[in-house]
Amino acid sequence: MKKINRREFLKDNAAAMGLAIGGAVFGRGIAWAVPDFHRFRGPGIVIGEPTAARVGNEMLKAGGNAVDGIVSAALAAAVVAMGSCGIGGYGGHMVLALNRGRKIRSIDFNTAAPAAAREEMFTPDEHGTVRDDANSYGWLASGVPGTLAGLGLALEKYGTRSFRQVVEPAIELAREGFPLSEGMARYIRNAASLLRTDPATARLLFPDGDAPQPGVNFRNPDLVRLLEILASRNSVDSFYRGDIGRRIAEAFQIHGGLVTAEDMADYRACVARPLELRWRGFTICTAPLTAGGLTVLETLSILKALNWETRPDSPERTQLKIEALRLAWQDRLQLLGDPVKAKVPVKRLLSRDYAGEMAAKVERAVKERKPLSLNIDSRPQDGTVHLSAVDGHGNMAAVTLTHGNTLGARVTVEGLGLVLGHGMSRFDPRPGHPNSPGPGKRPLNNMCPTIVLRGGNAVLALGGTGGRKIPNSVFEVLARYGGLDVSMEKAMAAPRLQTEGDLKLTLETGWPSDEAKLLETMGYAIQTGPSAVVSAVSFDPETGECGAATR
Repeated sequence: MKKINRREFLKDNAAAMGLAIGGAVFGRGIAWAVPDFHRFRGPGIVIGEPTAARVGNEMLKAGGNAVDGIVSAALAAAVVAMGSCGIGGYGGHMVLALNRGRKIRSIDFNTAAPAAAREEMFTPDEHGTVRDDANSYGWLASGVPGTLAGLGLALEKYGTRSFRQVVEPAIELAREGFPLSEGMARYIRNAASLLRTDPATARLLFPDGDAPQPGVNFRNPDLVRLLEILASRNSVDSFYRGDIGRRIAEAFQIHGGLVTAEDMADYRACVARPLELRWRGFTICTAPLTAGGLTVLETLSILKALNWETRPDSPERTQLKIEALRLAWQDRLQLLGDPVKAKVPVKRLLSRDYAGEMAAKVERAVKERKPLSLNIDSRPQDGTVHLSAVDGHGNMAAVTLTHGNTLGARVTVEGLGLVLGHGMSRFDPRPGHPNSPGPGKRPLNNMCPTIVLRGGNAVLALGGTGGRKIPNSVFEVLARYGGLDVSMEKAMAAPRLQTEGDLKLTLETGWPSDEAKLLETMGYAIQTGPSAVVSAVSFDPETGECGAATR
């Protein structure tokens, strides 16, 4: 496999993929934007991080199905998008639609806290901020990495290719190297003092002693050897229940972390039914807790109770959407956590009665032309990579995987080239919260891989990258696509808004200025900024045409 240059890939492959490629944005694993939407026939498509997408598309062209394509792409992303994800990343979620939607499954490979984790293991202030950052950086910030378990399980149960086959492109990318993005080089330079505190991380990122320059060919020889071992065994099992798992656990113990060999061996990715919401002939299927899809569905259910889609296009309709999001975010931040380890009212939050109660509150706020009074603590998060895939048979897959914030815990397992995610940072460090740390607990996160069915057929797969912006951006696309029944093109192109429940409201450039001014007079603190990047694929079951877009 020849060495891949991202910009050359965008130019050389645009026509073949049927996509008009616009300006590319490089850094933190987000590497392209597609300003318009095209339909085409063929073996299908994987879209998302560009080098990873190329790998996935090659797998589809070779006869692999959507699962083979997306797993191969995710493994490649784990190499080239090293700031956003990796096989040492804390994990992610996948949603699959097989046999054109007759079988819908979700795979949870979120990190699990070690057995020694306790509610009071960190020292937060009243706002939930840990002043020494022990939950964000260092060996206490990392739990069991779930990425390989999830990708391996998806391939074993639903793929057609072997692990040895799908991991080979990732091995080649790690061996041959890839051009370091300007954003990643800048991050390494700016965070150098902290990155150098971990010896293995310092050796990986500063091989010549100095911070690497943008465009340098970056290699990870230790990761090559690790991936080659797993390929030779044609399995990820020894990463958890074998010699590799023991080496990872030893590194935790040496450096004061909590993960043990027993924690590694006990870890399992989980297959589950996605959460579902029926609306206007669509069935929206998204990853269940501890993923972020519940917030998306709760907001959509409030809009459904409001008959939002029948309202005229106006500032009032926008405020209905804003207040529905704010209420769902309040529930998210106060009530949600690992439903296996904490009491979480999932059924109530998605019930018709609760949606009606929330809709009444929203109606009142709009009638009074002012925001609801809510108590929200907001903490910024970023990161993640999302990939969406469809094959020529209409099978679909959507996967989001992450380190957390850039380079996760900023620590590396010596000799394995394994940068670890900081999944423990996704817990609320305050004791007594449904999302407080606990033994074996999985933290709440923002990932929203989603598949939409219509007439029993899978027609859309999507998800986003961008931390806490993900649920809102996925919601925005779904509200227009499912609620207003607009085309995929228009749903993806429309400007989006971001709120986490407080009065700060971020509007994308292009939002009508008169409406923005009116919202400001109502009491919202308006600012302009980007949304999450959403990557989506579509399938027309009548014609067999595929579509793809990223924005």
